[in-house]
Amino acid sequence: MVRTPLTPEERERGERLGSLLRAARGDRSMVDVAARAGLSPETLRKIETGRAPTPAFFTVAALADALGLSMDELIRRCAPLPA
Repeated sequence: MVRTPLTPEERERGERLGSLLRAARGDRSMVDVAARAGLSPETLRKIETGRAPTPAFFTVAALADALGLSMDELIRRCAPLPA
């Protein structure tokens, strides 16, 4: 399956999401947060570093729940930056 290349905006949004998740994780270990969200630590690592800039909705929802973030806050903070 061939994927459509990501736009620069999609990459930037993925980087903002990763940064937000890293900050919300704080001093908690990646392994603990990933387990709480039902993900592998490698999946969380890829999202946090922007290597997986478009994770599935349910993956983001599970991470938000594990980190005590609201989906509204995630959406607001990951929305495209004003031009």
